[in-house]
Amino acid sequence: MNLAIENTRVNERDDYSLEDEASSLCRLRIPEECAGQRLDQALARLFPEHSRSRLQAWLKAGRVMLDGTQPDARHRVHGGEQLEIDLAPAPEDLAMAAEPIPLAVVYEDDAILVIDKPAGLVVHPGSGNWSGTLLNALLHHAPSLGAVPRAGIVHRLDKDTSGLLVVAKTLPAQTDLIRQLQARTVSRRYLALVQGVVDQGARVDAPIGRHPVQRTRMAVVSSGKEAATRYRVRERFRRCTLVECELETGRTHQIRVHMAHAGFPLVGDPVYGARRNTGDVLLDGFPRQALHAWRLGLNHPVGRVPMSWESALPGDFSALLATLRLEEGG
Repeated sequence: MNLAIENTRVNERDDYSLEDEASSLCRLRIPEECAGQRLDQALARLFPEHSRSRLQAWLKAGRVMLDGTQPDARHRVHGGEQLEIDLAPAPEDLAMAAEPIPLAVVYEDDAILVIDKPAGLVVHPGSGNWSGTLLNALLHHAPSLGAVPRAGIVHRLDKDTSGLLVVAKTLPAQTDLIRQLQARTVSRRYLALVQGVVDQGARVDAPIGRHPVQRTRMAVVSSGKEAATRYRVRERFRRCTLVECELETGRTHQIRVHMAHAGFPLVGDPVYGARRNTGDVLLDGFPRQALHAWRLGLNHPVGRVPMSWESALPGDFSALLATLRLEEGG
């Protein structure tokens, strides 16, 4: 059936800009062939390139106008109505776009890429962070990563955690690295500055899952997944301790949750840390969790050769330790 319509879809450019709102507007008249259909059914017929869930979302968001009004999805069309729909892509639709974001590449070959991530950089697009992420930067650095799930990302660091992570450049390499993570043969060591004086190292073996009330947080809960972290003392100060943590598992926020559970929350942690405004100007003023992924070790996916890398502490963390040492008279 020929659905001849008056389509004044303005601007079909590939280089779409969210700032150019007029370019996303599509105006047409509902064909007579759609008479009697629900509006959501008519939209699905007129715009088969978009999913029904997306069209429903546009209806709820008020991005669909019919004869100057905002109808609901169940409205029956008669044919001949003037339809106006805003086809601007949602931010999540742009999440896989390449962006020229600088990367600190520690190592790269045909199979893997090791990145020294700065604090403040989100690893993977998600709610509230649909662009400007490590994934976007990777797609610009190596466009071939567009053919690898999640652009080759196999593990993550929190936004405000700095340090090393590995990216797979091929699907076989990604599969191999995931298996190494599952087999716990990937070595991941972190430096963390924690509140309080730690007498000696220990192993925290406590399951982690979603907080039963605050769903954006993780917590030690009996129904959680197995999680284990080893830590040892690297340097003591009067009111905090520099510890080295080694992950045996890789749960979300694992070190932050486990150290808080052990009674030593990370300095600067806005979620699991001690309350700010404690009177300690230096520690209260540190703007992020004091956590750095300083060492990464694994078997190369091709050839199985053991490899490892180290990352120096970033400037803010290093400066904090230097000030603490001065206070101690060191």
